[in-house]
Amino acid sequence: MSRRYVKELGHKDTVDEVFIVSDKQLRPNRAGNLYLQVNLSDRTGLICARLWNANEAVYKSFANGDYVRVEGAAQLFQGAMQVIVARLAKVDLHEVNEDDFTPVSNVEVDKLMQRAGEMLRGMTDPHLRTLAECFLMDEPLMEKFTRAPAGVKNHHAYNGGLLEHVVKLMEVAGRVCTCYPQIDRDLLLTGAFLHDMGKIDELGYDREMVYTNEGQLIGHIVMAVGLLDAKVTQSEKLSGEPIPRETVLRLKHMLVSHHGEYEHGSPKLPMTLEAVALYMLDNLDAKINSFDQLMRDDPNVDSPWTHYHANIGRKLFKGTRHSTHD
Repeated sequence: MSRRYVKELGHKDTVDEVFIVSDKQLRPNRAGNLYLQVNLSDRTGLICARLWNANEAVYKSFANGDYVRVEGAAQLFQGAMQVIVARLAKVDLHEVNEDDFTPVSNVEVDKLMQRAGEMLRGMTDPHLRTLAECFLMDEPLMEKFTRAPAGVKNHHAYNGGLLEHVVKLMEVAGRVCTCYPQIDRDLLLTGAFLHDMGKIDELGYDREMVYTNEGQLIGHIVMAVGLLDAKVTQSEKLSGEPIPRETVLRLKHMLVSHHGEYEHGSPKLPMTLEAVALYMLDNLDAKINSFDQLMRDDPNVDSPWTHYHANIGRKLFKGTRHSTHD
C-alpha cells in the first residue's frame, strides 16, 4: 500500500504511518491529566500530534529523532491539521524506507550560489569584496549554508531555504538601492548575505529540523557576529590591510538589529539606513514566503479564503482562482 505523507493528510483521515518524531513534551491539561505532544515529520513536512491520557512510560519509550509508527486520525484544528494519536511505538531502522524522510526541496542550489557569488564579487568596495570571498571559499561553511533551512516552522523551513531566502533578499536589496542611492549598496548586500549566517549552526537539519543546544543557548544573531569577527581577521590577513573600523561596526549593527524590534529578539533597534532597509526587506521576504505557504497548504480547498490562523490573527484571501468553484 502506498504511503500517505504529511502534506496529503486531510480532515478525518485515518493515520497509520511511520514518522520521525521531534519536540516531544509531556504536559498537563486543565484537569491535571497528562497528554503527550510531539511533532511528526516525513519528507513533505511536519505536523503536530497529541496523545491524550499519556504517561511517563510512553514519554520515555522513544527519543527525539526516532522513527515511530503512529495510529490515529487527522483533524483540522484552528486552521491547521493535527493528528490525534491512538497508539504510538518506536520502530527499528531496518523497517524504514529512509527515502520517505529525505526532504524534498525545489531549491536550485548551484544556480543560487552562482548568483550570490556574482552579486558579492561585483561589489565595488574592495574590503567588503575580500570579506565576502573569505566566506565563499570556506567550503565546509558553504556546504552548511546551502543545506540549512531559514527556520523550523515559520518561513523557508526546508533544506536550502536559508540560501533561497538570502539570495532573494540580496536581489531585492540591489533593486531597492537604485531607488534610494543614499543607501550604501555594498554594505546592504553584505549585510543581507550575512544576517542569518548563524543559522547554519543554530539549527539542526540532518534528520529533523530542530534548534541545536548552541542555537537555544546563544542564538543565530550572536553566532553570526562571531563568524564575522573570524572572517574579518582572515580577510585582513589576506589583503594585508585592515578593514575600516566603521565598516565593521556598521555590519555588526546590521546583524544585531535585523529583527527590528526588541520584542522580536533584536538586541538593538536599526539606527542606520542600511540596517533599516535590511530589517524591512528581511521581514518582507519572510512574510511573503510564509503567507504563500499558508495559502498553498490550506486544506479549505473549496473556498477562496484560508481558515483563520491564530498565530497571525487573520484569514488570508486566496482568490477565486485558487478554489474549485466560486
